[in-house]
Amino acid sequence: MTQLFDAFWRAVVYCMHPRVIGLSFLPLVLMVALSFGLGYFFWDTSVDAVTQWLQTYELVQGFLGWLDRVGLGSMRTVFAPLVVLVLATPVIVLLCLLLVAVFMTPSMVELVAQRRFPLLERRRGGSFVLGLLWSLGSTLVALVVLVLSMPLWLVPPLVLILPPLIWGWLTYRVFAYDALAQHASSAERKTILREHRGSLLVMGILSGYLGAAPSLLWASGAMFVALAPLLVPVAIWIYTLVFAFASLWFAHFTLAALQRMRAAQVVEVLDPEPGGQPAMPLETLPPTTVLPPPGA
Repeated sequence: MTQLFDAFWRAVVYCMHPRVIGLSFLPLVLMVALSFGLGYFFWDTSVDAVTQWLQTYELVQGFLGWLDRVGLGSMRTVFAPLVVLVLATPVIVLLCLLLVAVFMTPSMVELVAQRRFPLLERRRGGSFVLGLLWSLGSTLVALVVLVLSMPLWLVPPLVLILPPLIWGWLTYRVFAYDALAQHASSAERKTILREHRGSLLVMGILSGYLGAAPSLLWASGAMFVALAPLLVPVAIWIYTLVFAFASLWFAHFTLAALQRMRAAQVVEVLDPEPGGQPAMPLETLPPTTVLPPPGA
């Protein structure tokens, strides 16, 4: 637990590094361009489709009628846009996570390695292609679980538990792999992921809860349409910074764990067996004396 909190505060400090802040603008520009482009072409169509879909549910119509009776009839106009934003949020989150993993994580891991672990050997147990396949495979699994679990979100306690668990699992899978790709061998990476699975999952879940904060801005963008062009980029940038922080957190934690594991292996090799003597390296053995043949 000490290592987890040590990595946490180090990640917070590194988030203020100019390189990290500068890198965060690339995913932001890409996501804002994509969001506004899709919104320009599909927003009205999506809102109309959701409005027609909601009209088929008596429970929803009863809720909207109750809003009219209590003087909140204006909420009817923002209900469908709010649903569209809620449905779009998981896609936005996933794309932000993948963009951070692709465009920011390698540079941030390099930053952590140069400043804190300059002597840590790079055994290159992963590659960009394997990392991309790993991230896409994990994302596909998370999407399937996310869709299957959506009916359970109607149960109030579960909506606060299931999404962060799913995001946490995905975050830990993606960023832990990327953090170890260059420095750990394949066997070392598997060992660290197995031995520290609990701590890594906790880190991912906490990052998932931090990532829920921008959702409030998305909801505000639906209610205050005039502020939506400002709130949407701000929300996306917060998503980007949250995942950048998570990437730095995993980099500090996993590289420190790798360094400790290698140090323990060296000590284990050098320590003698109980009651025995340390092995003498071959180059330190005395040369063998060669006797002359008889009669020489």
